[in-house]
Amino acid sequence: MDLKRYTHADARDVRSLLLDIHDEAYADEPDPFHSRERFSYFVDLWSSRENWRCVSGWEDGGPVGYAYGSMLKPGGWWKGHQRPASTRGSVFALSELMVIPQWRGSGRAKQLHDALLESVEADFVTLLVDSAHHKVRALYESWEYSKAGEAKPSDDSPLFAVMAKELKRG
Repeated sequence: MDLKRYTHADARDVRSLLLDIHDEAYADEPDPFHSRERFSYFVDLWSSRENWRCVSGWEDGGPVGYAYGSMLKPGGWWKGHQRPASTRGSVFALSELMVIPQWRGSGRAKQLHDALLESVEADFVTLLVDSAHHKVRALYESWEYSKAGEAKPSDDSPLFAVMAKELKRG
């Protein structure tokens, strides 16, 4: 898989790609929370952060998926959940990890995840996963994430499992 890396400076140029992959990934999802319009808010919010970074994967001439996120402010955490006392130091929030349906189950998600995090200088990484998606949560647990609690950051969002793992460096 070929990887392309983006920063905050590339956000405008990559925005349509992120939204198009989202649309394909959620094509069968009727929940308005997963609409393109709602998701565009999150893309704009996260990519507006100066330390935002993104990795997209490409294979057979087309996109496979992407992962993006940014560092949380010192002491910062997810809305709707209190930061665990055991999570000390700097934290990278993995906001999105998305793979289009034809590439699911192929190991590409792990490749995108690892490519994004390989240059992250943080003590921990955290993410949210829809609590109803047990298989996805189990996948993150196999990558050494642990559930730290649950959060419902907005009225229209699903209940999320808050997951975190320590980043061990070299």
